[in-house]
Amino acid sequence: MQYLLMIYQNEAEYAKLDPAVLQKNSEEYIAFTQSIVQSGNFKAGDRLRPIATATTVRVRDGKTLTTDGPFAETREQLGGYYLIEAKDLDAALAIAARIPTARTGAIEVRPIWVYN
Repeated sequence: MQYLLMIYQNEAEYAKLDPAVLQKNSEEYIAFTQSIVQSGNFKAGDRLRPIATATTVRVRDGKTLTTDGPFAETREQLGGYYLIEAKDLDAALAIAARIPTARTGAIEVRPIWVYN
């Protein structure tokens, strides 16, 4: 089964981190990503640009409306994701717990509804 692991972190707090901490975090992400690629769990994954670059689209009464920024004002923002293959939810949760940001932010795990 496929799961989307959505990585949430406070962008403002992340921006304040020391360069050495950022470098260590980057190295941890590289190691984590390599491990799930090697295990066969990795399907896709990317880091997202900051929320300042986001645009939200809505269509109301046939008109397209765009708003700068993300849909919701929250303390933590979606910063990236992994699409993985795992045998069950417990396996997906174990993988999510290994994502470096799980220690400082949150990882939302959601099953994918694969269309045939």
